[in-house]
Amino acid sequence: MAANWAERISAFSRSPTRFLSGTTAEAFLAELLRELRDDRASYSVKVLLLSPLCEHPTLLCPSDSVGEETALELMSVFAQCPPKLVGFRCHLLLALTSVLICTSCASGRSRASQDFLDLLLQIIQDPSDLHSDGSLRSICATACDCLRELEACCPGLLSQRLELLCGLRQQETSRLHQPYAALQTLVLRNAVYQLTQEKGAGAEHLKALLGGITSVAWEADQDSGLMNNKDSAILSSLILGPMGVVPTLQTGPDCKELRSVLSSLLEESYLLTPLCQAALLHRLTEVVAMVPGIPPAIFRAQLLRLLGTSEVCLLHATLLMKCAYTDSLFSAEDEAFILKRLVVLSQHPRLTAPEKLFYMDCILHFPENRPIDSGDDTLPVLLTPRLASALAPTVFNDSATLLSRFNLLSLVHLEEGEEAEEGQGLEYLYEHLTSLLYIVENRGSREIVVTFFRAVFLFLFYFHHVERYSTSLTEQLCKLYLHHTHLAPHLINLADQTQDRLSESNWAVGLLTALQKVITSLTQLSLKDLKWHLKMLGRVAEEGEIPQRNTLSFLSRVITPSFSSLCESGDWRQGNNVLGVCRRLLVHPSLDSLLIPLADILQHLARCYRDTDIQDHARLYYTLLTTLSREKLAGVMMQGATEGGREVKKRSLSSLMSEGEELTSLLTIHQTEKAIFRLTEAQSDPQQESKESDLHQDKVENCAEEANAALEAYRAQFSDPSFASEVTLKYQLAHTVGHDSRFDQLFSIRLHFSLTDNHYEKLHDISVPCLFRERPSPVVQLRLKPRQPYPTTLHASAIFTTQDGMSWHTAVPDIHVAFEQTFMPLPSPQTWGQGGKLGVFEGLWEEMCTEKEERAISLFCCQLEEAALNALVRKRFLPYLVSDPSHKDELKVLFFLPPQCHILLKIMSKEDAVHFNIATDNWQLLPHIGSYLLTITAAQEHPPS
Repeated sequence: MAANWAERISAFSRSPTRFLSGTTAEAFLAELLRELRDDRASYSVKVLLLSPLCEHPTLLCPSDSVGEETALELMSVFAQCPPKLVGFRCHLLLALTSVLICTSCASGRSRASQDFLDLLLQIIQDPSDLHSDGSLRSICATACDCLRELEACCPGLLSQRLELLCGLRQQETSRLHQPYAALQTLVLRNAVYQLTQEKGAGAEHLKALLGGITSVAWEADQDSGLMNNKDSAILSSLILGPMGVVPTLQTGPDCKELRSVLSSLLEESYLLTPLCQAALLHRLTEVVAMVPGIPPAIFRAQLLRLLGTSEVCLLHATLLMKCAYTDSLFSAEDEAFILKRLVVLSQHPRLTAPEKLFYMDCILHFPENRPIDSGDDTLPVLLTPRLASALAPTVFNDSATLLSRFNLLSLVHLEEGEEAEEGQGLEYLYEHLTSLLYIVENRGSREIVVTFFRAVFLFLFYFHHVERYSTSLTEQLCKLYLHHTHLAPHLINLADQTQDRLSESNWAVGLLTALQKVITSLTQLSLKDLKWHLKMLGRVAEEGEIPQRNTLSFLSRVITPSFSSLCESGDWRQGNNVLGVCRRLLVHPSLDSLLIPLADILQHLARCYRDTDIQDHARLYYTLLTTLSREKLAGVMMQGATEGGREVKKRSLSSLMSEGEELTSLLTIHQTEKAIFRLTEAQSDPQQESKESDLHQDKVENCAEEANAALEAYRAQFSDPSFASEVTLKYQLAHTVGHDSRFDQLFSIRLHFSLTDNHYEKLHDISVPCLFRERPSPVVQLRLKPRQPYPTTLHASAIFTTQDGMSWHTAVPDIHVAFEQTFMPLPSPQTWGQGGKLGVFEGLWEEMCTEKEERAISLFCCQLEEAALNALVRKRFLPYLVSDPSHKDELKVLFFLPPQCHILLKIMSKEDAVHFNIATDNWQLLPHIGSYLLTITAAQEHPPS
């Protein structure tokens, strides 16, 4: 039964909605409560049963009435639970707290919540000897945590218990002192805030509250309900917003009772953990801010300890005090000391990167004694360039630290005004950008590339008006692009972001113009670079103020056979990139001057490009360009665009509009909702019998050849880099199970594959003429060229055309290439007999047993009967067997794995087990070999019935 409950609770936690679809919340809750009351159930299981009530109380208790009934049931279980089961009792208290708070029973002062509150107060006042009984201290600490949670969610719930809580804290000397102090501080803060909301409340009310002598009027207010929930957001932190909105309680200078309580809490604060100290100081800071009669100097005695702390939370609490009190508590010397300390901590070698970033953020939002500007990202007056120079970024910083420091120094030098343009500080920042650029040029990591472009954006954000640097930066980025065209997406993103954030600057247009110039002036280019050039020119074509004559000249040269083989290659992706530039030029403001050269390009693509889809689209664009007016053409090409945040209404431009909408649909490649077809591995024709006969025929030939001579002759074949470098896998292309009549007949299917790692060379696309549901599935050959023969996963997608002429894009389920699919027989010359292959085996084995460099040997053992071993050899190893299969004492198997890896096996039957002695010239293959052998031998040990 316990195991069943464990499974059910686990299923509920994984997906509560799915779990409750098989039952109801009411039934499941009744089962939980019934099992909790059952004396036969173990308490470890009962603790498990409480987790749904702690994690999803509103799901199981959808109404306040259900929540109250559940709480009463849980309190009944608590009353019957033996005191020695402290762990279960603590979990019960936590579950009760969750149920009462989440169902609003606590805020509504229900009977169950009142009984639970009395129970918690009774626990923390337990007269038992808490110092000698650790278990009682644990349940008392849990009760304090529950009370604190109730008070936080229902502010003012314990306001009348302040004197009691103060007395308990002062009497306690064990570790319970901390939960008592935390509870008292929170209740005090909420009680003072509640008084600030009462008209006419003053010193007498505060004194009565602290002394536990509440007036009749106050009790009446309490009975009418707790604090309004709209104040909860304010109570989360009163001092994080402007101090002018903090409510105040006018008490006059006579607040000795409150001063005494605050002094007592502060004097004992050093006994608490740093985190608890920070929470206490935060709450007391809010109390003093709400009571002007208490001077902030009450914290002065704590400042010496706080200013020298190494705890992040305590330093944060100190900065909150400074935000609240400024020069009322902190002198100018204190302010300068804190700022210098933040600068030191921001670069301390013993601190972690997140801590340093926190201190940097504190500098950016430093609460000054005399703040000039309350906006974000403004530097304190005391942060001089000399002091900030210690935070100069270097290329050895991690990405986040480098950008944070770069931003800070940019703000520092921006404050210098015109002097920053010629100053050393701005020169240093630009030199730092240049250093990052050199790293990117020398094929830096992806992280450094992203960091560089973010730093460039920051520099432009602050100093785009400094023409000397912005112009130089444009030139440097153009040179970088020519050397590394794959950075085109980063440059496009940089242009987009600067246009969005710097609307007053024309730098992005200047960069795009310069890139257009360097691209269109190229005299030689590869098809690999052409992809990025076309993407960049497509982005350039979006700018109406940039002339596009050079772009058209470049496109004309690209499609010319004497300049490139683009049209002859028939690459669909490259052709679509060319059409993408043409699409943008069709809506360019200067289309009238581009009409003839653009029409020539489209006409050439429609006649000469060796891809039917590209030809059709080019012909359609040519027709639209030559038959429609500019207004109609823009309406067709830009349908669905927004204007002023709302969708442009489609209006009929002519009687051809409905036909134009249909043509626009043909222009679009639609996305299928789910996969239409899949690739499944095709079964190879069995060749085991012919292989075995070949072995018998060749077993006596060339047996006298020397192993070294055979190995040398074998390796001579690899002088040709393309020799035995590919693995050909066969897959059947078949429809998925779901039936959609639109996709029963598919044409011009283009399969595209992308790698998930760098263990294989890039795969070429595969074209399939057609796929009909009622016809046999076509077989496609996937040619893999390994760099390392490891298992991999291939992402696949496809573009195809349906019978109605629509183009579709679909995702194809991933293709998992197993380790054993890379195995090939030894690529020996056809004239070799069995002796030559065996000679290669012996030569390789002798070399690999030296265990030098990448070579390694290993041993795999398993229990196999003789018949099972023979079946395993016939089923798995026969194509790779180089020894005579009739010699059962030792079988020799050689796997070749492109490009030049080998796995050698010597299989021997011993008395205790079958030994697979393994040798390989790539030690990184050993885990995959072990996993493969474990799989095939386990399958042979337990053959399917």
